[in-house]
Order: sequence, then C-alpha cells, then structure tokens
Amino acid sequence: MSFTEFIAGWISGALGLVVGHPIDTVKVLGFFKGMSFPVGSVAVSNAILFGSYSNALYYLTNTTSKDWKNPPANHQVFVAGCFSGLVQVYFTAPVELIKIRLQNQTDSLKRHKTEGNIQAKYHGPIHCARSILREEGITGLYRGSTALVLRDVPTVGIYFLTYEVICKWMTSNGEMPSTWTMLFAGGCAGTVGWAAANPMDVIKSRLQMDGMYKVQYKGLYDCIYQSIKQEGLCVLLKGLTVNSLRGFPVNAVTFLSFEKLLLILR
Repeated sequence: MSFTEFIAGWISGALGLVVGHPIDTVKVLGFFKGMSFPVGSVAVSNAILFGSYSNALYYLTNTTSKDWKNPPANHQVFVAGCFSGLVQVYFTAPVELIKIRLQNQTDSLKRHKTEGNIQAKYHGPIHCARSILREEGITGLYRGSTALVLRDVPTVGIYFLTYEVICKWMTSNGEMPSTWTMLFAGGCAGTVGWAAANPMDVIKSRLQMDGMYKVQYKGLYDCIYQSIKQEGLCVLLKGLTVNSLRGFPVNAVTFLSFEKLLLILR
C-alpha cells in the first residue's frame, strides 16, 4: 500500500475547502467556531477518498504508481472510484451527521432569534457527537448511512471517471495533462459528481436530521416517498445549483493540487 496518495489527498482536500469556504462554510462558522473542524474533517475524508482510490486502482492495474503513458481502462477507474466511495462512508457518515444537525440548529436559531426561550441543543461538534451517542447509541452516528452509501459509491466512481476521461480527451497519447487540463477536468468531475449525487444527498440529509427532536421517517424508502409526495420530484433537485457551482472550483483545485503533490512527494 502506498501512503503518498493519502498525504497528497489530505493536503489537497484542505486546499479545496479553502476555495469552497465562502460558499459552503461561512453559514456554519457559528457552531464550528473557526475552520478547524471543517478543515480537519474534509482533509481526512479526502485523504481516505484519494488514497483508497489510488491504491485500488494500482491493485486493479497491477502497478505501483500512476503512469500517464499507460492509463488505466475506464472500467478500472470506475470500480476503484466506487470502492473508495464505500470506504470513506465509514468516516464521513458521523461527520456529515454532526454537520447537518449543527447547521440546522444554527438556521433554526436565526429564524427564531426574536424568541428568548429558544436554546441551542448542541454547543459544538464534540458536544453534538456525545449527545447523539448518549441518546441514540453508536447507530445514531450512522443514521442515514444507507443513503450515503447509495450516494457515494456510484457517484464517486463517476467523479473519478469524468476526470480521467476528460484528461485523456484533452491530452495527446502518452503525455501528462497540462495544468489547465487538470483544472478543467477536476472542475467538471466535481460538477458532474454533485449533479449525480444531489437526489440522494437530499434524502441523506433528511434522514440525518430525523431523530434530532422526533422521528418522522420509517426508513430510506419512506423518506423518499414522503418527500416526493409532499414536495414533488423537484425536492430531489434542492441545492443542485449551489452544489454544482461550488463543485467546479473546489474540485479543480483539489485534483490539480493532488496531481502536483504526487509529483513532489515522489
């Protein structure tokens, strides 16, 4: 197993978050109290994602490093991406649960700021995790994980496949893609990946919010049914524009920095 990709993924994830910070994290700084939690969690998640993907791809292609002169087949890229999407769920499920609940709490407090009797249930990410463990047990931290698996496994495969296909398309055979090619391919991968993930991301977020105050859904399929019944199919497109727009610059920087860091670290 090569650990270079995990290191490059950790750093590139942090850099990508800095780019996406104005769009994604400004609204939640109230409960993060700085960027330590989002930077740390996204960096670790990205390290797991890119590290697992790279090592799976090396295993499938029987190589020890990426070789642009002998690129992997598209089906190998997709399978390696699906594998890395599954692996990262074990880490991202609790993190996303905490983020969703704290973000919802912040939004609720803002909506009811004129009411003096509204109290924050969670005082930060650590307190939130402890409260969930105490009230719901270890399974509570993985609420919505089935939806997260259905979101990440296929879409991460699409994510990496989009990047590799565009790089091959824009680059002569046997040559390493240029900086601009990596930026463009990475940005497109982020946009396409989020477009594919958005419907299940909506369901995942609702399931993770369920149980904060009361249980509304019986499970994944009940959540999908009730959401569509109450709000129509368009409910699955909520947040699509913001996620897709944010996905381009964040992942353009993430992929470029990952590729360049691999060259430096080796």
